[in-house]
Amino acid sequence: MHVVFIPYGIKEKVDLLLRDMQCQKFQLKCWKEGQPDRSIWMQGSLRMLPFGVYEYVFPREYLDHVLTTLKFHEVQYPQYQGFKLKTALTFLRKFLMAKKAPKDFKRDQSCIWIKEHVAIIPIGIREDGNIVEPAGELVGFTHEAI
Repeated sequence: MHVVFIPYGIKEKVDLLLRDMQCQKFQLKCWKEGQPDRSIWMQGSLRMLPFGVYEYVFPREYLDHVLTTLKFHEVQYPQYQGFKLKTALTFLRKFLMAKKAPKDFKRDQSCIWIKEHVAIIPIGIREDGNIVEPAGELVGFTHEAI
């Protein structure tokens, strides 16, 4: 799962949030018919895109946590929510091949990231397919193709 967004605020605080995001660990669920489910610990991955856009990559089971933490359900700076910004975000979403984030996600859990003095301009999400492990300890297990 990929979340695409633009962080906005004091540079030191934005850097602190991005560092916390990179340090976050998640469990990637693996399954195989006839076998009990297993999981692999993985680290969240942060990618820098052009124009100050960031993409955060993590397992799909944690989508609600990440969207809640980044406050995708709130308008954080209403003075920037004009027609030009909405048009630019729509263009950016199409350019990055992302889609709008769901509005009806659970908001009961979040990640512990320092977000003081940082606002997020949400752009969208991208979904990954599944892959079957070809070799190694988890040969034949299916998991998200991150």
